[in-house]
Order: sequence, then C-alpha cells, then structure tokens
Amino acid sequence: MKINLEEEVLSDNNAAAKFNRDLFEKSKTLVINLMSSPGAGKTTLLEKTVAALRNEYRIGVIEGDLATEKDADRIRKLGAKAVQINTNGGCHLDARMIAKVLPEFNLDEIDILFIENVGNLVCPSGYDLGQNHKVAILSVPEGNDKIPKYPVMFRRTELVVLNKIDLLPYLDFDVDTAVEDLKGINPDSGLIKVSSRTEEGLDEWCQWIKQAYLKCQSQ
Repeated sequence: MKINLEEEVLSDNNAAAKFNRDLFEKSKTLVINLMSSPGAGKTTLLEKTVAALRNEYRIGVIEGDLATEKDADRIRKLGAKAVQINTNGGCHLDARMIAKVLPEFNLDEIDILFIENVGNLVCPSGYDLGQNHKVAILSVPEGNDKIPKYPVMFRRTELVVLNKIDLLPYLDFDVDTAVEDLKGINPDSGLIKVSSRTEEGLDEWCQWIKQAYLKCQSQ
C-alpha cells in the first residue's frame, strides 16, 4: 500500500490553518505572513513597521527561527507582544506551531499579527498558517536571479517588498528586470520598494498594511 505522506502532512496542516483562521476572523485580527531568504531584512523591516504603526494599531508578532530569541527580543524592545517559535532545525513554520502559541495572545486585543517565518525561499510558501496575506521580502544584494529560480514562493504571494534599495547604486540589481520577472510568474502581485535603513518607501508599505486592515475589518 502506498501512503502519500506529503498529502497527509498538508491535510493536518490545513486543518490547523482553518482553526487559526476561524480565530483570526472572530477577533478581526489582520495576519500577515512574512517570508524571505535569510538576511533579506525581515526583522529590521518589521522593527521599522512596528515603530511606525504602534501608536495606531495594537500589534503582535510571532517570530520563527531555528534557535534563539534574538529577533523576538528586538521586537519586545519596541513594546509589542512577541512570541518566539524555535523550530530546532525545521525550515518553516506550520499552522500547528502557530496554533500552539496563539493562547499566549489575547487576539481581541491584537489588531495586526505579523508572523515572521523562518528564512527560506522554498518551504514556507507551501504552508497555510491561517493568515490573511503572504508577503515575500526580497533584498537587492540577493541579485536578480531569485524570482525566476524560486518561482513557487513568488507565485504564492500577493506582494513583494524589495528591501535594501539604498544599495542599488552599488550593486548590479535591475529593478525593471525584477518587475518583469515577477509579472511573468505572478501578474497579480504588487511590488513595493523599501529601504529599512533610510525608511524610503516605508510609508507605501504601511499604507498597504492599513488598507489590508480596513479590508479585514469589513469582512
């Protein structure tokens, strides 16, 4: 007898994702799943985002890493509730991991919950966590080959944040090529250019989040 383990694992994950989604919908919490390769600047972007939005929204963060609480500690310093998940070698978060830590939050007191996934351009894209939106972060130093080489990630996200644009004058990264590659894989995806260091483009990113929050409240 042949057993499709992948189908069984995803079935269990999807059941947990539905459980999570029902909780999020009940509390009208906007949930954004942030994915990228290691070093793309997810945590720094998240720090700047929390700082920009914390006076207007109640924010919670779930941090996913193989080990340590360093990223969660960075978020806590900004006054946001942050819970760390250590996967101990796992390359992605799954819905069951999220469900396990949700009791640490009072979702009725969280307007926006960010999930910072484990740094990886492959595995995280295949797992529904119960989120409203999947966002991929791509950084200029990674080069122009990442979108065509990892199409599944960019096909399954609705927005790409191109980070570290302050480095464009110094590196061979072509924004027009990135836009063209993205449109070829996912014509419906948006792209926002941001520098977490200089905060260029941060307003546009925050406006996208605000619009997503309004849409979440109206559903």
